Amino acid sequence: MKLLEQKILSEGRVKEDNILKVDEFLNHKLDIAFLNEIGKEFKKIFADKKIDKILTIEASGIAIACIAAQYFDNVPVVFAKKAKSQNLDGDCYTSVVESFTYKKSFTITVAEKFLKKGEKILIIDDFLAEGKAVRGLIDVINQAGAIIEGVGIVIEKGFQTGGKDLRALGLNVQSLCIIESMENGKVQFREV
Repeated sequence: MKLLEQKILSEGRVKEDNILKVDEFLNHKLDIAFLNEIGKEFKKIFADKKIDKILTIEASGIAIACIAAQYFDNVPVVFAKKAKSQNLDGDCYTSVVESFTYKKSFTITVAEKFLKKGEKILIIDDFLAEGKAVRGLIDVINQAGAIIEGVGIVIEKGFQTGGKDLRALGLNVQSLCIIESMENGKVQFREV
């Protein structure tokens, strides 16, 4: 997606430890017109799939998933919470996820009533690095007996193992752009 690559080059910043800051348009301040283009692109990519729900993880994936849901006939969006709060009632699916960005583990939680056996689920998230967040969401989907129709990622760090490992599991992982390297503060994209 050339528009995404242009946004990363013009508004993104590379920080140490392979961190790409895209807070100007994707995961702090939100460019809604741009997110609409992302939603349309995910619909094009997964047009042949019947999607019952979109699943993401708080917090950065929520806005992307909500915008994308409009293009999938306004299917519900469910997000895994990173902390079990007092207002979660009933039984829950949980999985432990290690965050690349925050360098810590947390337990994600989804109320069982929001994921049902046999439902067709599309996972959407902002970044894919080592794939641990997606693996946690997959664990939750498997606990529910739901079906993973695909994984839509806005930005994949192709120099890390997450995408390769998830595809090796047979998952339909589709990234809107794949970064090949971020050496010396310069972003290089993988040619598709």
